Amino acid sequence: MIASILKQLGTLLISLLGLTVLTFILSQQSDTPIHPYQSDSAFIQYFEYIQFLINGDWGISSIHKRSVLKDFLQHFPATIELIVFAMILAVTTGLALGILASTRRGGWLDNTLMTTSLVGYSMPIFWWGMLLVLLFSLTLGWTPVAGRISFEYDIQPFTRFMLIDTLLHHNKYGFDAFLNALHHLILPAVTLSTIPMAIIARMTRSSLLAVLKSEYIRTARSKGISKQRIIWVHALRNALQPILTISGVQISIIMSGVIITEYIFAWPGIGKWLLEAVSRRDFASIQGGVLALSIIVIAFNLVLDFLSIYLNPRLRRPS
Repeated sequence: MIASILKQLGTLLISLLGLTVLTFILSQQSDTPIHPYQSDSAFIQYFEYIQFLINGDWGISSIHKRSVLKDFLQHFPATIELIVFAMILAVTTGLALGILASTRRGGWLDNTLMTTSLVGYSMPIFWWGMLLVLLFSLTLGWTPVAGRISFEYDIQPFTRFMLIDTLLHHNKYGFDAFLNALHHLILPAVTLSTIPMAIIARMTRSSLLAVLKSEYIRTARSKGISKQRIIWVHALRNALQPILTISGVQISIIMSGVIITEYIFAWPGIGKWLLEAVSRRDFASIQGGVLALSIIVIAFNLVLDFLSIYLNPRLRRPS
């Protein structure tokens, strides 16, 4: 167990080393130095760069003339709120659809769900987002077109997580502000979760079908254990490991998709902030945004690796 954890931490350190090298090279492409280096040697400058990062000095944005780290932290809660909501939607719906398809293998429901998931996986996110806006916002008028909340609500950004801040204003607006913020969140979250949802659904189906062919499942059936208990108690836990592995890949897809999604829905998060930085050649913000988002992806995958070790005792044994 300890050896497995140390191995994962070693992988984390190597990933962080490669990441800082890449962002350091990116920072050197700016016309003006992002940090005031004391040495002319690139090798020494790299260690100075690491020291700047540790001290919280990620450079000054050439657009807003503010600290890049402060800019990132200001936009970060909006992106996290969107990603968490989208990931919950993708995982819960994807698992449910995959389990349902595996229990109806070869039937019309299985074929319909897998065909639909293939279409969802193949659909470009920018086209899908605009299609949802056209249908649900402009045609049906069910959802707002853009933003995090309507203008009539004056919400003070205590935490910058809109759902939490609206609840903190309960005495002023009741639950109206919270429901309005949730209403704004639905369409971008659905757009962002579609591809991961389709992949998780297909992976859940194939993984669960493989587990259901195992000898211990046949033994459970011979003992008269109900089908629901076999799936939810005996089979699903062992089927979760490849699903957790693929979920780690999905967070990378979501991180890249969030940039397009935030642009389509004018969501004031990291993705919109990064696009603005790229269009204005703000290298300090680009470097800081890429570095921070990459660290989040690495940390998320590390948590999933630890969870896989917990669920699968074989991974705890030294190889």
